[in-house]
Amino acid sequence: MGDSGYLGVTYPIDTTSPTKEEELITDALLETLKGENQFDSEAESKNREIVLGKIDKLVKNFVYLASLKHKMPEVLARTCGGKIFAFGSYRLGVHGAGADIDTLCVVPAHITRDDFFEIMVDLLKGRSEVSGMTAVPTAHVPVIKMVFGGIDIDLTFAALSQPTIPEDLELLDNKILANLDEKTIRSVNGSRVTDEILRLVPNIPTFRLALRCIKLWAKRRAIYSNSIGFLGGVAWAMLVARTCQLYPNACAGTIVSRFFKVFLFWKWPSPVLLKTIEEGPMHLRVWNPKYYASDAAHKMPIITPAYPSMCATHNVSLSTRRIIGSELKRGVDIVDRIMKGEAQWAELFAKDDFFRNYKFYLQINVTSTDEDAFHGLCGFLESRLRVYLTSLEEVSLVVLVHPYIKNFEHNFTCTTAQEIQDIRNGTTTTQPSTPTAVAATPAPVSASEKPSMDAEDAVDSNDAEKTEPAPEKKEVCTSSFYMALHLKDKDEVPGDSRHMDISMHTQEFMRFVKSSEIWNDDTMSIFIRFLRQSQLPDEVFAGGPPDQAGKGSKKAKAANNYVPSASGATVESSAAAAAKQKEGGEDGRGSSSNPSDDSKDGGTGGAVTLPPPVPPPAKVGGIRLKLLGSS
Repeated sequence: MGDSGYLGVTYPIDTTSPTKEEELITDALLETLKGENQFDSEAESKNREIVLGKIDKLVKNFVYLASLKHKMPEVLARTCGGKIFAFGSYRLGVHGAGADIDTLCVVPAHITRDDFFEIMVDLLKGRSEVSGMTAVPTAHVPVIKMVFGGIDIDLTFAALSQPTIPEDLELLDNKILANLDEKTIRSVNGSRVTDEILRLVPNIPTFRLALRCIKLWAKRRAIYSNSIGFLGGVAWAMLVARTCQLYPNACAGTIVSRFFKVFLFWKWPSPVLLKTIEEGPMHLRVWNPKYYASDAAHKMPIITPAYPSMCATHNVSLSTRRIIGSELKRGVDIVDRIMKGEAQWAELFAKDDFFRNYKFYLQINVTSTDEDAFHGLCGFLESRLRVYLTSLEEVSLVVLVHPYIKNFEHNFTCTTAQEIQDIRNGTTTTQPSTPTAVAATPAPVSASEKPSMDAEDAVDSNDAEKTEPAPEKKEVCTSSFYMALHLKDKDEVPGDSRHMDISMHTQEFMRFVKSSEIWNDDTMSIFIRFLRQSQLPDEVFAGGPPDQAGKGSKKAKAANNYVPSASGATVESSAAAAAKQKEGGEDGRGSSSNPSDDSKDGGTGGAVTLPPPVPPPAKVGGIRLKLLGSS
């Protein structure tokens, strides 16, 4: 508590108590959140406790086995101990139905991180209740992600500088940080930060209800992801906690209303602080933009309250900060109407329109024929997409790069090499009806498309079907990530042409992915395609594809317009090239027959015409970046 007698680094803005109308609005918020399934059932709460108990026993067994590996006598190995600490939304008391649990595994000094990602992973693989496990040792905070007994678990690791871990261990004392490396400190601070946040809010029940609202809003609007470049759970919690400090006596509905206004008009990159940054006795590095250039580069700094203070939003880019700002503006408009009785809370939680809001998209496809390795590949790619995003922000024609926080996964069963290649390229015509469903291989061919056969050919074909063995089936796991590109309007670009070269940025990103330890050329592939909105797969439109009335058909848009190319030149479809040849001669150097149509769709004009490096697949029309070494 500051010298003023209030929590926080400044005086409160308003200390008045809530009105009757504000309390009624808060009651309506609570009922809306219940209707949105944002609270655990009694059975699920009990299951969470059981799962955490099992993980705690597994951690103790892991420490025992790792101690034996390090040649420790069995008697001593059994006394080393280990303990888990829940943190994040579960510890804050704001987890909803189906939410994950952030869990810290604390072990003695002689246990290594390599032990954790070897022995602990093996123990978890042997549990029938564990599925979808992904180990991400290279993440900013190394983690094992899994589903344990139906509960999503993020398990992190910390080895303290002490020979044993007693059952009554607490993590609040700064002395436990002695002699720890940076990754371990980040892991330990997950639990310490959660406890500090609860200590720094004036009214915990009000904080929890307001935070439940903001978490649901951020998830529905697709801006809830630290790894992708938005804000994670801790950052959103700190913003709500700061709002509670500024309005210490307000009810939850009012806190939500003030939240949107406070941070819409926040002067970034001024940091959000819950308390004064602490200088501890161990001289660990704390966030300080005056001393560290990397700290000064943070676009939207929200600083953790536990020593050593760190920035919880180091992944935020200029693009993602702008996207968050636009969502805050939308929130202000809606909540103002709610407070006036002109709207309902449900309007705030409307689903995002990511795939309807932009003309141009990048689709990043990864595949693997090894299902276990596939989960690790997806986790790695998700944690590194921001590298690609920030490089694309440097392209002169790009105004904004909008990453989508969700990916689309499928499992396919293939019988030919061509089917596998089509899936790797993202051009298969046979998609599972729902993610992770196994698809039948090629789509049925209509009678009109089948080549004609004489009687002798038909007999030979039937004989072959009887004698040839069934083709070997191969499972291929796929995942598609998306980024939207907002490009400059034609009148914003000097000259008569617009070229966009993303070849270097794409090559560097793909080399970066393929150089990781997780990559296996024999079983994995990565493929990046440029798509217009009309070329997006139907699965991304939860409410059905966008209305094409008045916009022309998908086929017409694919055939008649230019598209930005990763080859460094503007690539033109064959239909458009043929039209130009008729007008301008066989060399194809005639001007576009309809430049106004081109500009309407955000295309490029007056550019060099080159054939695509690989012919676009049928019914897709996207530029395939085969020249970049994708496979």
